Amino acid sequence: MITIGFIRHGVTAWNKEGRAQGSSDIPLDEEGIAMAERVAARLAEEQWDVIYTSPLSRARMTAEIIGERMPEVPMVLDDRIRETGGGKIEGTTETERIEKWGPNWRELDMGFEPHDEVISRGLSCIKEVQDKFSGKRVLLVSHGSFIKRLLHELVPEADFDQGVDNTSVTILTLGEAGNHCSLFNCTTHLKAVDA
Repeated sequence: MITIGFIRHGVTAWNKEGRAQGSSDIPLDEEGIAMAERVAARLAEEQWDVIYTSPLSRARMTAEIIGERMPEVPMVLDDRIRETGGGKIEGTTETERIEKWGPNWRELDMGFEPHDEVISRGLSCIKEVQDKFSGKRVLLVSHGSFIKRLLHELVPEADFDQGVDNTSVTILTLGEAGNHCSLFNCTTHLKAVDA
């Protein structure tokens, strides 16, 4: 059995503008850094054994801020947990996509990373983590679309229709008897009122 805490990165300027990020390397903005600090304070009160992070700067910066609160916890950069490649739409808003390709742009070949490739690399990382850290608690700092796709694969019977919010915490327990999601898309650390 293993516990995995999925953390989505803090907010970026492109998130706020509604721009598709995909594999584009967009850093956290000021608010995103503040959000990462809030989730870091929350996670520092819990026991975690290792942090895996996407190498894209928005996730890596979030993981590094979390890691500052847990200096004894090792960090691993893993390209397999980067965001889903968005092809031609990266950097564009919905309005721009409609202007450029029409309202049915989703029906065109936009060069998206195929779903099965995303799942394959994600599950490869999860399998490695399970083998190396059995019985441990692992944080995995990644991206909204990637996390949601992986959750659907790991716990297919659960209802994950809601989006995955920036710096949300989702906890999965993976075991021989099956996988279980005990917490989904929790952002209580962002709602806490500062004293």
